[in-house]
Amino acid sequence: MTDTEALILEQLADGTEKYGLQMIADSEGKLKQGTIYVLLSRLQAKGFVTSRAETRPEGQFGIPRRLYQITGAGGSVLRARAAYLAALRGVVHV
Repeated sequence: MTDTEALILEQLADGTEKYGLQMIADSEGKLKQGTIYVLLSRLQAKGFVTSRAETRPEGQFGIPRRLYQITGAGGSVLRARAAYLAALRGVVHV
């Protein structure tokens, strides 16, 4: 898993659904519009996130946004990565 993929999972770790542009805004410039949707698609293919089309009120026009949510597998891999990095820091004495 790349650092950017981990950042996306961290954005979703609290279990709330978010759309891509919301994650970009919340990342304080760490996530970019040109890559987030490619990475979200990759994370979905791995089973780490799910997505659904936003429900639009009747009469509202436009393309519905996609909302993304972390899965149990995504949470597990994020926790395993955090444990690995913590152990690595202990060995390297950063």
